[in-house]
Amino acid sequence: MRAAAEGFGIPLSDWLDLSTGINPRAWPLPEVPACVWNRLPEADDGLESAAARYYSAEAPLPLAGSQAAIQALPRLRAPCRVGVPDVGYQEHAHAWLCAGHEVVSLPGGDLDGHGDEGSGELDCLVVINPNNPTGRRFSRETLLGWHERLAARGGWLLVDEAFMDPTPAQSLLDHAGRPGLIILRSLGKFFGLAGARVGFLFADERIRTLVEHRLGPWSLTGPSRWVAARALEDRAWQTEVQSELRAAAQRLASLLTASGLRPSGGTPLFQWVQTGRAESIHKALAAQGILTRLFAAPSSLRFGLPGDASGWGRLEHALRCLDLPPEKGLPRSLVVAT
Repeated sequence: MRAAAEGFGIPLSDWLDLSTGINPRAWPLPEVPACVWNRLPEADDGLESAAARYYSAEAPLPLAGSQAAIQALPRLRAPCRVGVPDVGYQEHAHAWLCAGHEVVSLPGGDLDGHGDEGSGELDCLVVINPNNPTGRRFSRETLLGWHERLAARGGWLLVDEAFMDPTPAQSLLDHAGRPGLIILRSLGKFFGLAGARVGFLFADERIRTLVEHRLGPWSLTGPSRWVAARALEDRAWQTEVQSELRAAAQRLASLLTASGLRPSGGTPLFQWVQTGRAESIHKALAAQGILTRLFAAPSSLRFGLPGDASGWGRLEHALRCLDLPPEKGLPRSLVVAT
């Protein structure tokens, strides 16, 4: 955002940031008590129990965002072959490569489309479900089948569920604790608390202990723990916002489609548009103070949700100014918001 403000000569305060996929209606923060700032973080402050209730899964390991686990996990295995989605959050592939592993790029992140002949079997598989930015989802049955194949030879299935909160029924957390199944969750997206840097790892006891020892003590700040515990307990807010996000995602998909940018996929927190004109559209919107996320391969844009009526109005006006004719030959929408 700061680079865009400088590059386009538009003050930071005048931008509409649609680049992140973070809930624009963040959980409302109460005042944090002074004692939370004055003491070291305490493990018996109720965060783990609140997380276990929210996720309906035992033994959550708090993290400084799921990024902490993404960086730590590759260091816990000897060099091996790891499958990662060809399009997705690139920190996964980067972390495995930096730890000396061989990374195999999987089209669409689909293990069933990967041929073992001449290349050897995979030892670990990373799945982003739903995928960021494509929005692609894999069924629970498919994922459990992949886990069974990997676990039979000591492998891991790592499922990054950072965007799963609006659709919790599709999560694998009811299978947490199975050997070789690792699930990551984050408060940053659905709760709109990216700055708190809070995430959780769910895994069997051996993996969880290894990660905990690698991270060391006080992996989360006291204020982050305090805020996260209360956000996880606020059931009324969670239910209300799940419904709001589904409606907002449908509104965004309809607006983009009407503007000649039919989404190719998405989640309740963002829509993804494949178009050969992605870079020019990105620049044209940025010139009007609207920031989207640009991807080069494939040429595409990710649109987050505007947070208020003014934001929706700005986006609608900016899209109308683009005056785009409909593109032919693009895939039909995979997922809008379910």
